[in-house]
Amino acid sequence: MGAAPAGKPRLVLFDLDHTLLDGDSDQLWCEFLMKRGVLERAAFEARNAAMERDYRAGTVSTRAFSEFYVGTLAGRTAAGWQPEREAFLRNVIAPRLSPAARALVRERHADGALVVLTTATNRFITELTAAELGIAHLLATECEVDPEGRFTGRPQGTLNMREGKVARLHEWLASRGARLADYDSSAYSDSANDLPLLEAVDRPHAVHPDARVAALAAERGWPVLRLR
Repeated sequence: MGAAPAGKPRLVLFDLDHTLLDGDSDQLWCEFLMKRGVLERAAFEARNAAMERDYRAGTVSTRAFSEFYVGTLAGRTAAGWQPEREAFLRNVIAPRLSPAARALVRERHADGALVVLTTATNRFITELTAAELGIAHLLATECEVDPEGRFTGRPQGTLNMREGKVARLHEWLASRGARLADYDSSAYSDSANDLPLLEAVDRPHAVHPDARVAALAAERGWPVLRLR
């Protein structure tokens, strides 16, 4: 990464889907649930594919995206979902975290950086992934629960997507008594949906970039990484 400015600690922000993970957590979760018969494939598969397509195109709203995927949890408690969540990590997610992606995270820890996983996917699905990667700090879309502890199917708080990733980052840093300007900051992402985050940090990195991010990386001299 090069030497950090004198007196500034390092902050490293990793996107998850199509960056560290070979695939999209939300789409993979839905496919996993359809295979298990929890979601009806005939009714859900086309909607899932359309949501992924609209996300990549940047045409879906953050609210619609978050509600669609958080909605898959509705009606059960975290404990009720736990067997599926553990099987999802073990059978679907862990095999898609490449040795190169795992090594990159280890290297940034070894640099002494404060490492954060920041994802539009909800916390319940992704917190085991963060643990698998050895990342203690997770910024994700939060899920509302009712008084009995069941997921309502609605997100809550600032949605961790597009400009929301930057807003959540500032909120999180403020809770630690810090500001983004206090750090030599880096971010890694594949997606134009993360351009607000990439442009907010000192050192943007494009990982398996989509067309828009690839063009900006070429124009601005951002490093481009391949982890698969």
